[in-house]
Amino acid sequence: MDRSQYTRRSLLGGVAGLGATAMAGCSGLLESQAVGEPPVVEERPNAVYYPTHVEGMEMIGMTDAGDRRIGLMYSYAHRFWTMDVGDTARVSAGDADAHLMASVWDPDSGQVLPVRSGLSVTIEQDGQTVDERTPWTMLSQNMGFHYGDNVSLDGNGTYTVTVEAGGLGIDRLGAFADRFAEPVTAEFEWEFSRGRRNEISFQQLDGAGDPGALEPMEMKMPLSVAPAREDLPGRIVGTGETGDATFVVAVTDRDGEPYLAVAPRTPYNRYVLPAMSLSATLTREGEAVLDDSLSAAIDPELGYHYGSAVDGVESGDELTIAVDSVPQVARHEGYETAFLSMPDVELTVE
Repeated sequence: MDRSQYTRRSLLGGVAGLGATAMAGCSGLLESQAVGEPPVVEERPNAVYYPTHVEGMEMIGMTDAGDRRIGLMYSYAHRFWTMDVGDTARVSAGDADAHLMASVWDPDSGQVLPVRSGLSVTIEQDGQTVDERTPWTMLSQNMGFHYGDNVSLDGNGTYTVTVEAGGLGIDRLGAFADRFAEPVTAEFEWEFSRGRRNEISFQQLDGAGDPGALEPMEMKMPLSVAPAREDLPGRIVGTGETGDATFVVAVTDRDGEPYLAVAPRTPYNRYVLPAMSLSATLTREGEAVLDDSLSAAIDPELGYHYGSAVDGVESGDELTIAVDSVPQVARHEGYETAFLSMPDVELTVE
């Protein structure tokens, strides 16, 4: 598919996307307010598509927590899809009061840390626990990877939200090697009112169901965007597509040895795709040079990727990347039909 043929759809009312001002009460950008979600598109492609609507969000706060920075925000409670035995299962908003979202990143490099690290949230009011949960790891078109879930509150008022992020249970490379191993905790004060929530922007989209994606939000915190192909370190040896995802493959140096790195990303917005299981077979003149699983890893230059040490990579080698498990993350509307059926990626090394 030639993605250049698709232009970004404008929102009804002439708004091209949600910028930083949409983060806090919409500032008059959008006129319509939330009155319930539009029906799900009946004929959805098995690919990334424009959702039925777009919501703004309001920042609760950002704070440093040990060697990480954590941001907390909220929007309307809304539907999303969780993974269930290789397919997605819809979760409705029900009678929840808000969709609470958290993001965790390295304050030095701005690298979002998109891993299933056991993040938990406790919401209290006047010393009493109102809600306590482990949010889903999620992908959305306007902010990429984050942690989120619908939450129920006890009416308007002041709430204390405690966020605990566990240590990263994946390979940490380069400047990240000795960091992010221990859990950290952050605390936020949330002044919630339904009236203020209802001032957050909400707009239906023209062209819902068409191939494409919303523009990322302009936020006061980094998004989980993968490095561009030309910005990856080392030698780029190939690019392939599967399940509407793009895989960029590079060979770089790790501890003085060649290292094969596979960096999957979404189309259009180049968000990283975490929580996959990948394996790779590299053959040269019919002999296997590598036949092994790839380990999830994060590096300040490579970003989130899947990699393995390898005994050299030469032009003309044949590389097969198998998706043993598709991304095990929940999805906001527009992503729930993509990244589900992902055949092998086969490349001839450049």
